[in-house]
Amino acid sequence: MFGQSRRRRQRERGTRVGGGHMNRLIPNAITVAALCAGLSGVRFAIDERWEMAAGAIVVAAILDGLDGRMARLLNGTSKFGAELDSLADFVSFGAAPALIVYLWTLNAWGGVGWVVALGFAVCCALRLARFNTALADPNPPKWAGHFFTGVPAPAGAGLALLPMMLHFEVGPGWVDRPIVGALVLAGVAFLMVSRLPTFSGKKLHVPRGWMVPTLVVCGLFFAVLASAPWATLLGLGAVYLAAIPVAVVVQGRMRRAEPPVAAPEEPAAAAVATKPVLSVVGERGGEAS
Repeated sequence: MFGQSRRRRQRERGTRVGGGHMNRLIPNAITVAALCAGLSGVRFAIDERWEMAAGAIVVAAILDGLDGRMARLLNGTSKFGAELDSLADFVSFGAAPALIVYLWTLNAWGGVGWVVALGFAVCCALRLARFNTALADPNPPKWAGHFFTGVPAPAGAGLALLPMMLHFEVGPGWVDRPIVGALVLAGVAFLMVSRLPTFSGKKLHVPRGWMVPTLVVCGLFFAVLASAPWATLLGLGAVYLAAIPVAVVVQGRMRRAEPPVAAPEEPAAAAVATKPVLSVVGERGGEAS
């Protein structure tokens, strides 16, 4: 009896959050680190350390890209981790960029600037809710794994900070005006809640023969990023925006190439079609009118 009780307690401990296993702890720790980076960006913005604020959001985006892949690599995915990741995404890529841009330039407009910042945060929340709902689809199209619907939250946060990054490169001027920040925030908010497809990259496969050249390109990219971070991120943002029309064309071709799904036969219709033969003739000796 005592042995069974001890085994039952061990099973209960194993079903708790994280289960005490490192393969679940590591991805969740990365998610918490991304959350802390996003909140730290707000703190740097309050202190008017704008480069540190933008850099904190970039670090949060990098960590957000790592936690999901680490969870799949370690087979440590869990419902708790998915919920934590969604909440961290809203804080780091919805609330934090809106507050940073508001403190940087939109506060000159007072309440109007605050409304623009709120609109961006709300659109980010709606985008994340739609993404979580789409995960429950048991039969998504084959092409769905190659695309996001709308701009994902980390990319949206980076696009929202492009005027600030351009300000770091060219200095003060027209890019730090409230009208520029408001237009960029509104445009990115629209892209997040839109139905426009954007490339996902989750199913990107590098052939074995291209592994070494890919690593060389990654090394060169990080070298350029370290030497000229803001210019590199501006170029990356421009390439991402230019890829959106390409994604629209590619998804359209994949949609047309996919064979149509035949509609299942209605059970009620089938029952009505067989009813005169099976029951009406036997009961009344003739066909029903």
